[in-house]
Amino acid sequence: MMLSDLIALDPYSWTSILAAMVCGSIVGLERQLRGKPVGIRTSILLVISIYVFITSYISMTDATPDSLRIIGQIVTGVGFLGAGVMLSKDGMVIGVTSAATIWALASIGVCLAIGNPFTAIKLSVVVVLVLIGVDILENSVASLTKGVHDKFLGLGSSNTS
Repeated sequence: MMLSDLIALDPYSWTSILAAMVCGSIVGLERQLRGKPVGIRTSILLVISIYVFITSYISMTDATPDSLRIIGQIVTGVGFLGAGVMLSKDGMVIGVTSAATIWALASIGVCLAIGNPFTAIKLSVVVVLVLIGVDILENSVASLTKGVHDKFLGLGSSNTS
């Protein structure tokens, strides 16, 4: 067995796997530094997994209409993961942003599988900009903390009607 046989990952690409690790790290670092679910490890594993599932499917068949079916199955599985990070507490649902982050990570994995690593990296940066930017905006504009945010932060009245 030659070294090239040990290194080869056909039909997968080391470049895409590295890009998946970079993308997962970009988003996961933001989540982890802020003490949120779906940290670095989870984000990296999610992006790599989606990349591998879709690339595996693409390599096994030439039937492109069925590509939508495999993506649909992945969407279902990712939705299940997202539901796992959401909780109901005192009539409020928390963890929705983490669930949405899981969806975004899955879409980044799809970008990698269809051969767009630079787009995937750019999308990772956009996700982090949205997560940080909206948080800064909410902290700067008092009217954005009304409703559930107000109750969650303990700033509103104790009346939950």
